[in-house]
Amino acid sequence: MPKYALLIDYTYCTGCHSCEVACKEEHDLGVGKWGIRLYQDGPWKKNDEGDQGRDFNFNYVPVPTDLCDLCVSRLERHREPACVHNCLGDCMRFGTVEEMAQVFAQNPKQVMWAPCDVDVEL
Repeated sequence: MPKYALLIDYTYCTGCHSCEVACKEEHDLGVGKWGIRLYQDGPWKKNDEGDQGRDFNFNYVPVPTDLCDLCVSRLERHREPACVHNCLGDCMRFGTVEEMAQVFAQNPKQVMWAPCDVDVEL
């Protein structure tokens, strides 16, 4: 059975929190529980030298938690995970680990998450 993964290209994440909200709604997660959580890294100055407008680090990075099951119930209905479906920045992808690894190799500002305990036949 193939293993599946989320691929998050945080170059394009706008920090809108739609992935968090969609996940909480899909799984009925209460206050203080998250299936995916958005973290902010920055802003902070990378160096003292000018870098043509790119001298600050400022990223939003959605991070799945241990409660993420890739929305197995949605996958069984041939729908993508709620976070991917609702991502306003269109920075999240879903597929097999092999498919996502190929895309991952093209851009360094991505994270790939593949839970080992999620089994689903698509």
